[in-house]
Order: sequence, then C-alpha cells, then structure tokens
Amino acid sequence: MQFEILKKDNHTLVKVLADKLNAIVAAELKSQVVVINGQGEKNIILDLSPCKYCDSSGLRAVLVANRLCEDAIGACIISGLQPDVENIFRISMLHTVLLITTSVEEAEELLRKKETLADDVRGE
Repeated sequence: MQFEILKKDNHTLVKVLADKLNAIVAAELKSQVVVINGQGEKNIILDLSPCKYCDSSGLRAVLVANRLCEDAIGACIISGLQPDVENIFRISMLHTVLLITTSVEEAEELLRKKETLADDVRGE
C-alpha cells in the first residue's frame, strides 16, 4: 500500500508513504482521492512528508485532489513538503494556488479555522 488513509471528523488524511510521487504512485493517488471524494468527503489533507521527489504526474494528482475538493466547496491542504518537492511546487507556481502547510497539525488547525469562519458567516 502506497498510502495511509485516516478518516477524521471534518476531513480525510491521506499520507503518501512512497518516497517518490511519480507516475505509478500518482495514478493510485488520483484513484484514492476520487473514491474519497465520491464518498462525500470535501476536505482532504495530503501529507507528502515522506516524498523526496515529485514529477509532473505527481503535481497533476495533487491538482486533481484540489479541484475535487474545491468543486465540493471544501479544501485540499498539502502538508509536509520536503525541500526538493517544495522547490518543484514553487517552480510550477503551485504554491500560489494551493493551500500548503508545514505539518498535518497546522493543516488541521487551518481547517478548523475555516469551518469556524464558515459557521460565523452562516450565523451558526
């Protein structure tokens, strides 16, 4: 198994266990996020901390996850980017369109704040 998937109360955490997010792993990741989203999940945290390498197919898989979450009025948060992977995200300018945090805990806090703000806007 290339992933560790943990359903939490307001999101699903997907930890990529592979050290390379390449075409093979990216195809599996896309399949996983499509299934997770299809089960009604709108918030996904992708923990990429084990990944030391990411190619264009890996970036596309991350963008698919982001689009699915946005379409569901949710959030996809990327966490734990290693320096080389972060560099690829920056070169690709994806850091300007994706929510990126340094840790899963920071991502979970960001989701809590987002939900609190949404509740305030709705008057709940």
